[in-house]
Amino acid sequence: MATYTAFEELEVWQLARRFARSVYGLTQEGSFARDFRLKDQINAATESVMSNIAEGFERDGAREFAQALSVSKGSAGEARSQLYTALDRNHISPEAFQELNAEALVIAGQLAGLMRYLKRTPYRGLKFAKEPLLPYLGKPKTPKTSKHNSKIRNKK
Repeated sequence: MATYTAFEELEVWQLARRFARSVYGLTQEGSFARDFRLKDQINAATESVMSNIAEGFERDGAREFAQALSVSKGSAGEARSQLYTALDRNHISPEAFQELNAEALVIAGQLAGLMRYLKRTPYRGLKFAKEPLLPYLGKPKTPKTSKHNSKIRNKK
């Protein structure tokens, strides 16, 4: 598996972002825009999918990342269920439902695969590394010298 340095590089996060954007667009139209509770609920669920991927990644631990991915997968299931409600209330067309449901299933499948990988890998995460893998950002601190140390250096 490739090494990623930012959650934005993960294909599953990119798909989740596109999914959230698509659902949001639909909730702004027609009768869906007036079904405030369902609109807010489905938007929260789709945002949760991508947000939990990001949060888990940023925790720098494989176990915590897998746990956050599990929450994300649950949110994808929640959004799928809400899509059924939107379909049943005639807020979305059967075609829109099929397309979004398929996207959610792809996301859930990728999340499951990533969770399986994280549970099998011996790599525990950046926060457990003895040496940081990312380069130091900023100027390195130079040690302060005392008058005594500078006198010793000058004698040599």
